Amino acid sequence: MKLLEKLFDRLAPHFEKGGRLHRWYPLFEATDSFLLGSGERTVAAPHIRDAMDLKRIMVSVIVALLPCVIMAIWNTGYQANHAIQAMGLSCPAGWRGDLLAQIGCNPDSLLSNLAHGALYFVPIYLVSLVVGGFWECVFNIIRGHEMSEAFLVTSLLFALILPPTIPLWQVALGISFGVIFAKEAFGGVGLNFMNPALAARAFIFFAYPAQMSGDSVWTAVDGLSSATALTRLATAAPGQGISSLDISWWQAFVGTIPGSMGETSTLACLIGAAALLVVGIASWRVMLGMLLGGIGCSLLFLMVGSATNPMYAIPPHWHLVLGGFAFGLVFMATDPVTAPHTTTGKWIYGVLIGVLAILIRVANPGFPEGVMLAILLGNVFAPLFDYFVEQANIKRRMLRHG
Repeated sequence: MKLLEKLFDRLAPHFEKGGRLHRWYPLFEATDSFLLGSGERTVAAPHIRDAMDLKRIMVSVIVALLPCVIMAIWNTGYQANHAIQAMGLSCPAGWRGDLLAQIGCNPDSLLSNLAHGALYFVPIYLVSLVVGGFWECVFNIIRGHEMSEAFLVTSLLFALILPPTIPLWQVALGISFGVIFAKEAFGGVGLNFMNPALAARAFIFFAYPAQMSGDSVWTAVDGLSSATALTRLATAAPGQGISSLDISWWQAFVGTIPGSMGETSTLACLIGAAALLVVGIASWRVMLGMLLGGIGCSLLFLMVGSATNPMYAIPPHWHLVLGGFAFGLVFMATDPVTAPHTTTGKWIYGVLIGVLAILIRVANPGFPEGVMLAILLGNVFAPLFDYFVEQANIKRRMLRHG
């Protein structure tokens, strides 16, 4: 790090005004702030000092996401290796099969599962990182802003909420839409009202539903049909409910089931939640509000019951470990930029998302995963919640003090 600082100090005169490379100063400044730190300082009171700056926030979120990343890589490989073994094959065809020839495709091998999963997750993440970083860099240079670490989090979140079989060009298209139209169009970091990763996923889902839904996209084996647990429940015969699944609650909790790469493991999400709560980045009120809203809504459906819709019969503890509920609760709904800032607003926001997620999941069997849309809708209403809470506080103080 010391050598890097000395290098930038020596290069600085060439990029500053009068230097030969002055036209490239915005790019130099963006790179300098991204790698080393911001040079901006307050010159007038009040001076607010806090050890937690934007760089540390983003690094903390990435660290909290590591359990989900590890689980995403391992489970992607495990699901593929398990399917290959069941089909009586040795390894898949193509370049991945050539690379795995020496290791093999054994679902009981940790190394084989990690290697096979990495061959799907890493390319998706690299495309998301490079393309998203490119657009961030372009807009920062145009505006003269410093480079932010926020795109590292956005690109990683986007990769984790995708199926392993998605074409890489769709990954590039989706992250481009999320960064440009859900973030940079509103001014960049901290000014977006909608989560860019979720907006990117929603764009891909509605533009190319064949690659984001159905039974053939969740397990990385060509020609294999493997439905998610929620899809099986939605298409189960009336009265079957959980009995139609061939997995246990513990398997769903750990995450050894098909699904979006980083969303299957509730256990990994809980480890990440603990990390975010310890450093004080995520709001426990939003988390608890979404949890209570989801449990309350699922209990209501369970008590009402239905003779035709099997989703009504899913107990609350199953809803919490299926689909992207846990991942959305920990990493998406708690986004400090798109969530409300008032205490009461956070409670309302969390409860609304939890209720909507279960409502969409149960009442609309054609779309059994409603967490993404519920959080995006919550993002839209977040400023309104803050506004009404602030106005109520103003009226209360006016009545109290005349």
